[in-house]
Amino acid sequence: MARKPRIHFTGSAYHVILRHNGGHNIFFSSKDYTIFEQLLAEGVERFHHQIQGYCWMTSRMHLVIEVADIPLSKTIQNLSFRYTHWINKREKRTGHLFR
Repeated sequence: MARKPRIHFTGSAYHVILRHNGGHNIFFSSKDYTIFEQLLAEGVERFHHQIQGYCWMTSRMHLVIEVADIPLSKTIQNLSFRYTHWINKREKRTGHLFR
């Protein structure tokens, strides 16, 4: 069954959790954290949201995001897709990284 649409209010803050699809690591080196930070910064510029807080662990990450006019789903989809593409290319693998 599909998830019900998230209610979107400009200025709302959301707690977002991204976990590895199988409970494994999503960060393998310090460079991965750097790349993720760059992608996150690019997303802030593109989608105009604000990061209010974060916690990154090797197998998951937590973000508190205050959204602008663009829905949260678009910003997280863009971030997770681009980071997954980076990891898959570097690790020579395919498929999903996040649940």
